[in-house]
Amino acid sequence: MTQKATLIRGDGIGPEIVAATLRVIDAVGVEFDWEEVPAGSGANRDHGTPLPSETLASMARTKVALKGPLETPVGAGFRSVNVAIRKHFDMYANVRPALSVPGLKSRYEDVDMVIVRENTEGIYAGIEHRIPPNWSAAESIMLITRFGSERIIEHAFEYAIKAGRKKVTLVHKANILKETNGLFLSVGREIAQKYPQIEFTDMIVDATCMRMVMNPEMFDVIVTMNLFGDILSDLAAGLIGGLGLTPGANIGHDASMFEAVHGTAPDIAGRGIANPTALMLAAAMMVEHVGHADEANLMRASIRSVLGKGEHLTGDLGGSSNTEQYTDALLREIEAQRS
Repeated sequence: MTQKATLIRGDGIGPEIVAATLRVIDAVGVEFDWEEVPAGSGANRDHGTPLPSETLASMARTKVALKGPLETPVGAGFRSVNVAIRKHFDMYANVRPALSVPGLKSRYEDVDMVIVRENTEGIYAGIEHRIPPNWSAAESIMLITRFGSERIIEHAFEYAIKAGRKKVTLVHKANILKETNGLFLSVGREIAQKYPQIEFTDMIVDATCMRMVMNPEMFDVIVTMNLFGDILSDLAAGLIGGLGLTPGANIGHDASMFEAVHGTAPDIAGRGIANPTALMLAAAMMVEHVGHADEANLMRASIRSVLGKGEHLTGDLGGSSNTEQYTDALLREIEAQRS
């Protein structure tokens, strides 16, 4: 049965890595009926808004979306389209795996962790304002609710069980932010009692950063608030070789979105040399999400095999292959693993 899905090609290198990813999805035999819609700076230019109503309507219909990177202006201009989509559909859980690839040069060899980040609250709730006169100061409010804390922490434990993982670490700054982070920590300790089969611990965020670079093998599933999750997930990506290897899923009850978490790389856009791995791995998460676990595992295994062999790496990973050559190698590997 063909699965309806929304497709956002994105800005910068987005269209190139989306095209490569669609080839891999087709190669593993999962059929999608794509509704292609605009978003980002290109949509802002062509439609007068970075997030047209037709895009939101498509996602409401299909319930699942694959998205290339979108440009977000720094310091001024429109707010993040990514954040707007997450808030609109209440995609409360951001899931970011970081897994070492044997044979691929990186800082560490045995990283296997998943960051589960609360995606709608915290400092990213956007409750902020300027203080007059003349913008002499600015103020933001960190919003942490019991409801939001419960559902993201429960999601982390349920994910751990489903994925066969053993440990959940809750990351916070409750020693200083005693009310907001204290609430998150208190809820975490309550929920952990419902999952005695999963080891539970909590850790202050600065200590977590230190331990992640000293001994990343100690982490399995990390659950945390929005801002800390944003930072820790990029740190985890750095441990395995960068954002070009790191997928992201935004999960909600009404819709979910799968994306490359890196930027639009405008300096290399249109040159055909971008690394599509992160989006391909995000697509594998999407394929699994809609019920095709075997095909998702085939995608992941083929990607890890090609990366590990090191013969067809893109420039960001120290190789000389372009996007098409790397993708061609993946298609050959998929065929080989099937036979």
